[in-house]
Amino acid sequence: MARSPHFLHYSNQYGALFLMAYIFINNTINATSDIMEAQRDGSLPFQLWEPFVWEYSSALSTLILVPGVIFLLKYQPFSFQAIARSLGLYFFASVMFSVLHVAIMVVLRKLVYWSQAANYDFGLLWYEFLYEYRKDVWGFVFLIVVIKSYHYLISQLKGEAHLLQQAEESVQPQFERLLVRKLGKEFIIKVSDIEWLESAGNYVNLHIDGRVYPLRATLTKLSEQLEPQGFCRIHRSHAVRLDAISSITPIQSGDSEVTLICGKKLNLSRRYKEQFKGLLHGT
Repeated sequence: MARSPHFLHYSNQYGALFLMAYIFINNTINATSDIMEAQRDGSLPFQLWEPFVWEYSSALSTLILVPGVIFLLKYQPFSFQAIARSLGLYFFASVMFSVLHVAIMVVLRKLVYWSQAANYDFGLLWYEFLYEYRKDVWGFVFLIVVIKSYHYLISQLKGEAHLLQQAEESVQPQFERLLVRKLGKEFIIKVSDIEWLESAGNYVNLHIDGRVYPLRATLTKLSEQLEPQGFCRIHRSHAVRLDAISSITPIQSGDSEVTLICGKKLNLSRRYKEQFKGLLHGT
């Protein structure tokens, strides 16, 4: 199986870079547009640096608030089944987004103007806030659309694994293959190719030759199901296939460091050390 693209390994970092680049390019265009429009009258009513301070302070304020929008989408996703509640929640979130955006933006501007021995006047508070909210609400919606679209794109590129065999809940199923749906195609992967498992909320990330496939499951249940096939839980956040281990190195804390053949290093917690030793020696 070929190694996954570098992009998928650092999708969050690339997403942040793309968003930062877009916002700063857009705000740079806005700043130069302010200067060009003012020059039509023959003289500038402001210093050349001022439009850049206005636009970049807004851009930086927006970027600071992006993690909050991501948190909202993750823990309070919009629900059409409870649409009234969701509309109320997201309206309140948009107001808070605008309040924080304006507050951070004004503080940044005042600091820059102060460094230039000048004074920044935001204007009449309630009027200027209404003016800013009209723009911020669309900025808030734009961020939601961009974040959701990007997450969908990444999920399609990564694919999602599904069990090929289903068993009754009273029986722990044993399975040798997984079905992966990715970009409209279906692939079959072997459980024996999985190197390690990583807990990721409601999913378990299956790491296979550099690729990552999310499977909707819990690490506790999945590691128990895969134990007969040579897997062992070594930490609250991950489990490994024993045959994929290259070496084990004790560390001063009492834990150990497990190095896989692929070069990945994982922590072996003291909590799971006895179970690990038992499975490793076949007891």
